[in-house]
Amino acid sequence: MSRFVAEPSGGAIRWLRRNLFRNPIDGAVTVVGGVVAAWVIWRLVRFVLVTGRWEIVEVNLRLFMYGRYPEVHVLRLSVAVVVAALVGGLVAGVVHSRQVRAGTSTVERMTPARRLLDLLERFWPLGIGIGIILSMTRTPGPTVTVAVAVIAAVLGRIAGGVLPRRLHPVVAIAAVATPFVLIWYLADAVGWNDWTGMMLNVFLAVSSILLCFPFGVLLALGRRSRLPLLRGMCTTLIELVRGAPLYVLLLMANVALGFFVPQELAPGKVVRAIVVFTIFTAAYVAEIVRGGLQSLPSGQEEAAKALGLSPTRITFLIVVPQALRNVIPAEVGQFISLFKDTTLAGAAMGLFEVLRVSEAVRAQPEFAGQNLLPETLGFVALLFWVGSYTMSRESQRVERKLGVGQR
Repeated sequence: MSRFVAEPSGGAIRWLRRNLFRNPIDGAVTVVGGVVAAWVIWRLVRFVLVTGRWEIVEVNLRLFMYGRYPEVHVLRLSVAVVVAALVGGLVAGVVHSRQVRAGTSTVERMTPARRLLDLLERFWPLGIGIGIILSMTRTPGPTVTVAVAVIAAVLGRIAGGVLPRRLHPVVAIAAVATPFVLIWYLADAVGWNDWTGMMLNVFLAVSSILLCFPFGVLLALGRRSRLPLLRGMCTTLIELVRGAPLYVLLLMANVALGFFVPQELAPGKVVRAIVVFTIFTAAYVAEIVRGGLQSLPSGQEEAAKALGLSPTRITFLIVVPQALRNVIPAEVGQFISLFKDTTLAGAAMGLFEVLRVSEAVRAQPEFAGQNLLPETLGFVALLFWVGSYTMSRESQRVERKLGVGQR
């Protein structure tokens, strides 16, 4: 019987030799790369903590986050954040309870300290971003909102874990309906055509993602249809949209639409942007989903037909769920790209999104001509990095839960 032999204390040195200093060339690359990385990190830390003039962000933080949304209605933003946190907690609780019943939950085997560490590993980018934003606020309102949102998420998580199974469909419906209800609630005070700042970017991204995903799945199924007319229409739409730059499509929606639709009937710029983002992303989602559909073995459809299932049931209960599971990384990558592409709406359509806000605040009399481009762009980059990286980490967690690439 073999016995485990502890690695000697010189294991670290052996690891360095094996991975970083295997030969003279590897050693030179390691040294040069280490020097460059250390210099970049030192310059970044010095800029953030010493030389950066962050007062331009502190003074204009409201413009960066929600722009010209009236102060009298800011409480609606706080309510929307708390409600979203509550519903998110409910969904997490329901998902966890189903995993416990199925015996696939790993959280139950964790100690309380390990659970807390797991949460920190999942949401540390979001926590850092929120902490930086709160450190720049001058009123207690944002801090109170975050605290209440955290409490709501915890209560929702607990409530979702004890809800009876018959109420789980209600939670699922609430999760789908909540974004639309919150958008209506916020737009009831100020129409979304007047939304600005990061709030507008998030609105464009969330609305387009919710609309493009089902549209993209239907396009993928249509392209694989046996009906020549339907297949041809879907294929033409996908190839035409994928062959055109997104910036050009946004320009056409902003300028060329007026040549075909009377001005009084034309939708607002925000609606036009959402339509363009939805159609453009749906075309890419369709190709991603089509790849997932093609990756499935044909034997599953044949077995389902042998059991007497209808084509609709085979498609939506067997084929599509497995295809979507297999392409989670590519789907989330496309949604992250959409989130970042919302800045094009400012350049192409004149919407006052967060990147245009950064240009406007640099033109203010007290900051004009002071070369504060790194500070404003750095803050905007932080906002997008927090959102994108959080989405990426959560998608990786879902992949591990579903065993994507393992079985």
